Amino acid sequence: MSQPPRTNRGHRERNGGRRQQRDSRDDRRSSPDRSSSRPPYYPREADSPPQHAREVPRVEPHESKCTHICSMRGIVLICSVLTNSLVLICLVAAQMVSSGMSSGGGLGGFNINSNFNLQGTELQKVRELDMQYSQMRAPGLYGGIPFSLTFGILSLLFVVSGNKPPHRMSRKLLFGGLVFQAVGAVVYVVAVGLYLHFIIGINATDVCKQRERLYARNGYTWMSCDVGGADAAVALFGLITAILYIAGTVLTFQTIRRVRRYLQERKRREAEKQQARAGPQSAPLRAETSAV
Repeated sequence: MSQPPRTNRGHRERNGGRRQQRDSRDDRRSSPDRSSSRPPYYPREADSPPQHAREVPRVEPHESKCTHICSMRGIVLICSVLTNSLVLICLVAAQMVSSGMSSGGGLGGFNINSNFNLQGTELQKVRELDMQYSQMRAPGLYGGIPFSLTFGILSLLFVVSGNKPPHRMSRKLLFGGLVFQAVGAVVYVVAVGLYLHFIIGINATDVCKQRERLYARNGYTWMSCDVGGADAAVALFGLITAILYIAGTVLTFQTIRRVRRYLQERKRREAEKQQARAGPQSAPLRAETSAV
């Protein structure tokens, strides 16, 4: 009587084991299906690194105006501004020194009662000679001041206008700087030559020689008809300015060449990018035409 229940229990155990095996198999089969049923994970734009982080080498975030103003070309122009101001200062100093100790109307007139020992007719003669000599030198002063001021201001304007990268600057501005510095170098050399010729010609006149003798008679041997130190400084700083303009001309010419090569290379890259973009679009059209 007890056997049938045992057999039924055995069948039940066997059926239960089979069901468990089937369930485990179904779970194994369904697990890849479930995983495959999930949509694939695509990284969002927020997860991807930002575009500006990829282009860090090309971007200059801490770039300032001084970066471009203090380039080699800018430094040469800044030095030319300084030398132009030195030329101006030396012009005024030369006029002050050569105006004489008795010239009350000159730029460097001294107090005659405390610094001069002449009296009577000699004193009057020296005054007249000093006034004549100062008037003879006046064209050099009145011509040199606006000359050096003009070139100094124009150089300063080109320095200020160079606060951008060369490829972003106007081509007219670059060519203008090239022409200005080339012309400035030639004009400064000519101006220095004319100034020295003018001063030597004035010092060779009878007015300068009489003046030199009167001063030497009273012990003032430094008042001579030779080219003075201030006049020599004017010529020296003028030649230095000309050299700086020559160097600036060379640097500006090289900058223009580099800018031209850069623009040509950029145009070539843009053309290649456009061709690369147009290539995948034209490929399906060619396939359709070949199929027809």
